[in-house]
Amino acid sequence: MLWSVGKIIIFVCLAGAVTLGVAYLLNIDRAALVQVGGREYAIGPLSGIVLAVVIFLAVWLFIRLVGLVWACVKFLNGDETAISRYWNRRAERRGYQALSEGMMALAAGEGRLAIRKAQRAEGLLKRPELTNLIVARGAEMVGDASLANKTFREMVTDERTRFVGIRGLIDQKLADGDMETAQKLSERALALRPQNSDVQDTLLDLQLKDEDWAGARATLAAKLKSGHLPRDIHRRRDAVLSLAVAREEMAAGQVDKARQLAVEANKMSPSLVPAAVMAARLEASSGNKRAANKIIRKAWNATPHPDLAAAFAEIEKDESPQDRLKRFQPLIKKHAGQTEVRLLETELNIAAEDFPSARKALGDLPETAPDARSLTLMAAIERGEGGEDRVVRAWLAKAVTASRGPQWICDVDGQAYGEWQPVTKGGFDTLSWKSAPTADPMASDTAGVLPLIVGSIEDHSADPEIEDAEEMSAIDEDATSPEEPDAVAGGAR
Repeated sequence: MLWSVGKIIIFVCLAGAVTLGVAYLLNIDRAALVQVGGREYAIGPLSGIVLAVVIFLAVWLFIRLVGLVWACVKFLNGDETAISRYWNRRAERRGYQALSEGMMALAAGEGRLAIRKAQRAEGLLKRPELTNLIVARGAEMVGDASLANKTFREMVTDERTRFVGIRGLIDQKLADGDMETAQKLSERALALRPQNSDVQDTLLDLQLKDEDWAGARATLAAKLKSGHLPRDIHRRRDAVLSLAVAREEMAAGQVDKARQLAVEANKMSPSLVPAAVMAARLEASSGNKRAANKIIRKAWNATPHPDLAAAFAEIEKDESPQDRLKRFQPLIKKHAGQTEVRLLETELNIAAEDFPSARKALGDLPETAPDARSLTLMAAIERGEGGEDRVVRAWLAKAVTASRGPQWICDVDGQAYGEWQPVTKGGFDTLSWKSAPTADPMASDTAGVLPLIVGSIEDHSADPEIEDAEEMSAIDEDATSPEEPDAVAGGAR
């Protein structure tokens, strides 16, 4: 309100001042005489002011006209001018509009439309770093691999889009099955962006498939450094890779190096059974039995496993069955009652020919948890105690078709493996020691079920029916007759 009143007052004052000035000029009688072409002109003060203003406007208009002409000349010459800037802004608006329409078409799955819009945007904007990606992805969408490959290669030549171009080429090589080139491109991409999680995972997967364990360890370290992998998981997976390298060194005859790597793997992950087994065996073979014992005991405390028991037995190869049973007592007492420990104790007692103790240790496992191992042990006990042949054969017949019990099972696809592997069809470090979801009778290898860590039971396995799985499966009619369950039950008692 006050400002409006103030503006009115200022306007009135200025109008009054102009009016007074004009009236003052009109009252002046003196005039200037200007002679032009032999004629004189009397110019009063007011006329002089008006004339000055007209001359000023004429000069200004002339200067602007000259500037316009000069600008046209520069425009035609290709120099930047206001006219060129106008057309550039117009082209830029149309280019960004085409670019946005191309992005929308790409998101909508209209690959060909996206390509056309991106190419139009490129013609208007001259910004390949913005348009090439839309062209490449659109070409992939419509199946034009050659155009996509060409565009990705152009992107690689531009520092601003090099990483994205390499990523596109990696996807193409993976789709074509060219794993070697894809791995090299992934290494180059990781050098450009060491923190990129997707590139790390892609490179790690390719290195694992190629069994490039050393390279995989370096990539795993990069994932840890970038914060994309928890430290405990890194230690476990690094231990797996270290064990894989140790196996390669062992196959190449580098025993000392293999031992160092196996011990390193065991220290990083004491619960990794294959690492503990390999480290213990190599330590024992080098004469360091104390270290071997320590490795096995620590791993056994985490997870009782038959491979650990076998490695523990090998530390003292020449001991008697009774001495072995005594040496195993600390391991047995540590996890007394567990199925694996009961089976281990049963095997040790069978080796020592203490069949009543073996039956006691085995308990009701053949009934409550029947698998090939427990049923075969029951057959060995029956044979050792002088049981009837048909009772022994009946237990063996059950063992042939029973589940194999705990095995190395892939957590991804459920496939069973005869031995531990760092990489399976299911992925990296996916094997767990557990029972298969369903029994596979055809996979049962009864002849190899009795480890036995105690060695062969010479006196009680001389019967070919126990040693030969094929003969064990050829059970006579008496073993499968309706009366057989009574005989088996009687033998078990």
